[in-house]
Amino acid sequence: MDYNSKQIEILNVSLKLFAEKGFDGTSIRDIAKAADINVAMVSYYFGSKEKLLEAIVLYRVSGFRMILENLQFEEITPIEKIKKFVALYVTKLFQNKDFYQIIHFEIVNQKRACDFSAFSEIKKKNLLLLENIIAEGQKAGVFKANCNSLLIPALVIGTFSQIHNNKKFYIEMMNLKDEVEFEKYMLNDFKEEITNVVLGMLIK
Repeated sequence: MDYNSKQIEILNVSLKLFAEKGFDGTSIRDIAKAADINVAMVSYYFGSKEKLLEAIVLYRVSGFRMILENLQFEEITPIEKIKKFVALYVTKLFQNKDFYQIIHFEIVNQKRACDFSAFSEIKKKNLLLLENIIAEGQKAGVFKANCNSLLIPALVIGTFSQIHNNKKFYIEMMNLKDEVEFEKYMLNDFKEEITNVVLGMLIK
């Protein structure tokens, strides 16, 4: 998405407020005050709060698509591409925890007339890129013939969310000292462990 610096600031401020106060608990006036602009400027750039949420979605997911497109053409093995795909996915989830929580809530509850069709289209295109990597591995004879690419993002997102949303439980169960150690675990050991699970689904 081709936004100017002020628009990007508004998107980032809005996301932070939506995460802290909820979509319904955040007003355009709150956003304008936090971004140090007048209310009319928010409306001028985005029209409504719903359109602002849609813009946040497109802004956050479009960059990841470009990364996946570049990955597809790297001169590395299909197995290495899957490893990088999962690592990128986990890092993206970790860096955008608030974003994914908001989007999940909005899509599941469908409380308002937000148009997430563009978000769905980008997800479909991302899946196609993943399918291309898997097809490359199948052609090379390293991946199974009956791999279901739909399950891979669902597995990564679902497992990440389950652990992160119950961090106190997992900190205790994994004998971690604090949230700092938990974050290190998520960005290192978890990334490696979930990669091994995904590869177990794919490799012959």
